[in-house]
Amino acid sequence: MAKALIVDDSALMRRHLKEILAAKGGYEVLAVRNGVEALEALESFKPDVITLDINMPEMDGLTCLSHIMARRPTPVVMVSSLTERGAEVTFEALALGAVDFIHKPDGTISLNVDRIEKEMLDKVRSAQRARLRRSSGLQQRLRNQTGGSGTESRARPPVGTALPSLAGGGFGVVIIGVSTGGPGTLEDVLPAFPADFPWAVVVAQHMPGSFTAVFARRLGDMCRLPVVEAAQMMPLKPGVIYIGKGDADVVIGKRATGWVVNPMPSGSQYLWHPSVARLVDSALHAMPTESVIGVLLTGMGDDGADSMCELKRRGGRTIAQDEASSVIWGMPGELVKRGGANLVLPAGRITGQLCAWLTPSPAAKEERLGTRKS
Repeated sequence: MAKALIVDDSALMRRHLKEILAAKGGYEVLAVRNGVEALEALESFKPDVITLDINMPEMDGLTCLSHIMARRPTPVVMVSSLTERGAEVTFEALALGAVDFIHKPDGTISLNVDRIEKEMLDKVRSAQRARLRRSSGLQQRLRNQTGGSGTESRARPPVGTALPSLAGGGFGVVIIGVSTGGPGTLEDVLPAFPADFPWAVVVAQHMPGSFTAVFARRLGDMCRLPVVEAAQMMPLKPGVIYIGKGDADVVIGKRATGWVVNPMPSGSQYLWHPSVARLVDSALHAMPTESVIGVLLTGMGDDGADSMCELKRRGGRTIAQDEASSVIWGMPGELVKRGGANLVLPAGRITGQLCAWLTPSPAAKEERLGTRKS
């Protein structure tokens, strides 16, 4: 029987979460009150997965998480409030190596816990199966503590079909779909885009509405391209990264003045939001196929897999993140299984491949500018 450790200073929350994970999830459960007790249980109980509250006395969740990842790396699901401060701390936790987060119930806890029961079970079970990534945040914290240096993993060569460059082929959009494990993966992928990247980038990351503005600001501090939350209709511009607003969908449309990116109320026919499938379908409807590239990153489920298969079938280009670098190889794995991936790449190789397709070589730039010497 798998073991789950619940860490929460609220006795009521501990009782409700224990009922969900033990009675309905089939876990052997131990519930403790704070980070100090959690670290003691880490060695004696040896949990397979942990739910971790953020605000606790004696030792807070972030401090506890850093110790867990250093001592005995274990899949952790954070329990977070849906506030701006809650979002900021949650992203810090994800950077330290947490797999995912769930919304902390407010109001009448007994009623709200029932509403998140399925989400809790799905995310805890997925986290238990997740591949833990060596997080940059934890590496930096450990370097600060020890004075040492982190180790870099070597990217493996791509699997798939080599395709010619699209450089000089006009304006287009790179669509990135991502879910569980996405914030940390995007913090690896998006800052690698050069400042002169010629296409727009639109990201559908499954996330609450109160988190995406904070996430866009966080990414904006890391990236050479401007990063904005697509909270209202705006022109689709080259060299801009758009983060779809959480708890809604984001689509691409055509107006008399050009292409636009537009938030939409979440469609009931889609299970996850912002929906990757709806975003890809809208791009295929509004733009030429050759102007769309689809990238499917880590995440549970299959959101976007069928739509990106259709993109490839029409002659478009698609990339799936490989299994080794994915926290959960659900969404990209489904794209591969369904034959919809032109290339299968580790996260660290994806931006370079996009640049190879879209950025002209120095010789081509000289020729275009009329400065190439004969």
